[in-house]
Amino acid sequence: MFPLSVCIIAKNEEKHIGECLQRLSAYGFELVLTDTGSTDHTVEIARKYTDRIYHFDWCDDFSAAKNFCVQKASHDWILSLDCDEYMEQLDVSALARCMEHYPDHAGRILIRSRFLRGGQISYELTRVSRIADRRNFHFVGAVHEQLERRDDKVKSVYDAPVTILHVGYDETEADMQEKSRRNIVLLQAQLEREGSDPYLYFQLGQSYRRLGDAEKAFESFDAGLSMEVDPGLDYVKTMVESYGYTLLDLKRNQEALGLSELYDVFAVRADFVFLMGLIYMNNGLFENAVSEFQKAATMEEFSVDGVNNYMAYYNIGVIYECTGHIEEARKYYKKCGGYAPAVERLNYLP
Repeated sequence: MFPLSVCIIAKNEEKHIGECLQRLSAYGFELVLTDTGSTDHTVEIARKYTDRIYHFDWCDDFSAAKNFCVQKASHDWILSLDCDEYMEQLDVSALARCMEHYPDHAGRILIRSRFLRGGQISYELTRVSRIADRRNFHFVGAVHEQLERRDDKVKSVYDAPVTILHVGYDETEADMQEKSRRNIVLLQAQLEREGSDPYLYFQLGQSYRRLGDAEKAFESFDAGLSMEVDPGLDYVKTMVESYGYTLLDLKRNQEALGLSELYDVFAVRADFVFLMGLIYMNNGLFENAVSEFQKAATMEEFSVDGVNNYMAYYNIGVIYECTGHIEEARKYYKKCGGYAPAVERLNYLP
């Protein structure tokens, strides 16, 4: 057996647990499940794939539950997954080499989060630390928990050869809002206990955005970005971008132009460049907007699917259509492929 335990916590996950464990079973890993109080068929389904099933009394702390699960594993090396995360790709030999070469590092897996936008399935790509030796690492944070070192050393990471499909955004809007409200309560409680933290403010802002509360989202992002942050961290890049989108949601378009002062720091991936295109577009600076969208379409690094291709082309098409350049608009709409809004515009154009 490969010396890695996959640790999963669950509560009422009968919709996902079977697919999650079935995909993992092909690799021969030890599968460890900790149930936190399911009242559906989660445990019954899980028993088809593993007998390493334990119970943990829920205490409003995801890290506590995950650390309990990790301690039940037979191996020191663990991979932590959620029930709505399905294995897509894994190079076992390459992972074994990483574990040998980086025994004191945390492995960042690639998570592709699926969601629906503009009538088309899109994906957001993020890398999250999920693989580590439990002797060196543990989970911290009541919600949106993170792997951190047990000692005072700086956490070092590497990109693990693991790709996961996250299907949690397939849930109903009501379910998503319920989770957001739950997370807000846990995040606020953690802030009260531990004091200000930019990562907690980031997650709080993201939860408010999902609830459609742009004012509170702005307050949260503003609080996080007012603190000292590392612009090289993925969550900081996303927080800056979410801050910009929130300003646009609030119609504070001119204020959003201030993000141009951060251009040299954050225009390292297409997402920020695309956002600047939208900001210029909302301020009537169409030439600047077209330039940013065109640049975004040439960039290889991105987080949200579409910002470096069809979504950028679509917005260029909208600008050309609105300014009377119909043939140019048609050309860019065609570059969008099957993107539903672009197809609709092409059918509308004379």
